[in-house]
Amino acid sequence: MYQKYGKRMFDIVAVLLVSVAVSPLIIGIIIWIKINSKGSLFFIQQRVGLNFKIFNIYKFRSMVSNANNLGPSITSSDDNRITKSGKILRKTKLDEIPQFLNVLKGDMSIVGPRPEVLKFVNQKKEDYKKILKIKPGITDNAAIKFRDEEVIMEQYKNKEKAYIDFILPKKIQLYLDYIKNISFLNDLRIILNTLKII
Repeated sequence: MYQKYGKRMFDIVAVLLVSVAVSPLIIGIIIWIKINSKGSLFFIQQRVGLNFKIFNIYKFRSMVSNANNLGPSITSSDDNRITKSGKILRKTKLDEIPQFLNVLKGDMSIVGPRPEVLKFVNQKKEDYKKILKIKPGITDNAAIKFRDEEVIMEQYKNKEKAYIDFILPKKIQLYLDYIKNISFLNDLRIILNTLKII
């Protein structure tokens, strides 16, 4: 019942309340990004959502303009494409705030498996047939466990291969575990744990 009706209602109410509460912070981030580096305010990228539907995910831009064409899809903390403001935004996960728009649009939920780009989904398509039966989310247990993913990726020369071979399978298992145990209390626990690490 929660998954079918309550989860969507919770998402909308929570996003609206939090957006009002953090509006001064959002304004500050906007000013900071525009002062710190040239380019657009948002980073927009196609991700794979519910039932393999492609949607545009929104983030505050934390890298130089045209970063997609200047390096791999996977970034590490020493990536020279990351701006000065971007380093802090990424570390604190504040770059994810614009995904509230994705939640309001119905592309995402607050809690759920993190949405991936198509080329990584295609690498693990059988697993994603199960995962993408629900909406992707802003946070989940995998996002918490791999909060320092960019630091982990520093050790690998071929970052995309390492992500597919080592990181993504562990995330997928956490996604599948979440799907088996969806509940309001579990979502609330994940949100509280996310706030703790931030």
